Amino acid sequence: MPPPPRTPPGTPDADPARPAGPDPTGPDLPGLLDAARRRAPGAVALRRALHRSPETGLDLPATQRLVLDALDGLGLEIRTGRALSSVTATLTGAGDGPTILLRSDMDALPVTEDTGLPFASRTPGLMHACGHDAHMAMLVGAARLLAGRREAFAGRVVFMFQPGEEGDHGARHMIAEGVLEASGSRADAAFALHVQPTLPAGTVWLRPGPQMAASDRFRILVRGRGGHASAPHTTCDPVPVACEIVLALQTTVSRGLAADDSAVLSVTRLEAGTAPGVVPDTAELGGTVRTLSGRTRRRLHEAIARVAHGVAAAHGATAEATVTPGYPVTVNDAGFTGFVLRTAGEALGAGAVGVLPAAPLTAEDFSYVLQEVPGALAFLGACPPGRSPDEAPSLHSSRTGIDEEVIATGIACEAAVALAFLADRGARPTR
Repeated sequence: MPPPPRTPPGTPDADPARPAGPDPTGPDLPGLLDAARRRAPGAVALRRALHRSPETGLDLPATQRLVLDALDGLGLEIRTGRALSSVTATLTGAGDGPTILLRSDMDALPVTEDTGLPFASRTPGLMHACGHDAHMAMLVGAARLLAGRREAFAGRVVFMFQPGEEGDHGARHMIAEGVLEASGSRADAAFALHVQPTLPAGTVWLRPGPQMAASDRFRILVRGRGGHASAPHTTCDPVPVACEIVLALQTTVSRGLAADDSAVLSVTRLEAGTAPGVVPDTAELGGTVRTLSGRTRRRLHEAIARVAHGVAAAHGATAEATVTPGYPVTVNDAGFTGFVLRTAGEALGAGAVGVLPAAPLTAEDFSYVLQEVPGALAFLGACPPGRSPDEAPSLHSSRTGIDEEVIATGIACEAAVALAFLADRGARPTR
């Protein structure tokens, strides 16, 4: 299916049934979902075009081109990134007012697709397995919806299309290039949606405080003394030392943290040796640490080094431990979260919105934006048709899929949050 046609210059995606001029009664939030559904076919076509041609990292020229073409003719002020293939588009309303930023990530993953979809990835070894194709389609759809209502609100909406979310700190690069000041003044609030196939389709979930975890990587190099495997007593074998470090690290979490202090430490790599008859000189292990608070994050960083050094010393070996910080905790502003819950409930129906009971230990670099600007990230349930949420393939799976009908839901939700915020409908951040 081809991408949606360009909108002719000067004719944004307006709703002919909506009168021009500021709306004294405030935005028609319940009507947004129907308006989004009318525009959904074009958004779905864009999502499929993006899904067919995934790119990874910070340099996404083909993806950037598709986004730029889809935004063409909407009367937006558009600029592209210098250090990355980002797109920043600003929509200005009928008068002066606050600025809200809406964000989508753009990059895919090094995953070989196994969905059997007619629009499956055509690039070997790459796949949009985290839903970023849907995120871009929703944000373009929201831009089209809002552009048709620009005379009805005062203020600005910044649309942030960001490469490099999957480990390349793309949001941090865009902040350095001025995305938060793209409208001429600093953004007052920020909002993002992330599809989640393991939640009921069409539902929106978020919580105040931590919404997603901090994610860090660690590496431990154990140095022993190699030799002949038939005489291990003449060596200092680093392999059993590394194995004891693995077990000790797991105990650090289960016995070193309170039961209600959510954290995960996973050793995901263990390498040693070159031949069956050789005790190696070194063994190396590595993995990830996920935490929801700065205090726990610091404690586990310290524990990794302490355990590695202590276990190695007990065996006459040495260990070098390195922790590489990744994304910080994604923290939703409490006031803005309450505003989103109310707004999304009005736009989508109260039964479609819920408070997330606990934060998953996945990570997001939208956390960098929320460190600078009060706002929130929410999950959009996207369980595929014919599946139940508890059996649907998770994000990052080669079989990841979504219910494309939720693209209209996402468009309506993003547009509703922007319109209600600019109408000053109680979006009062707590910081």
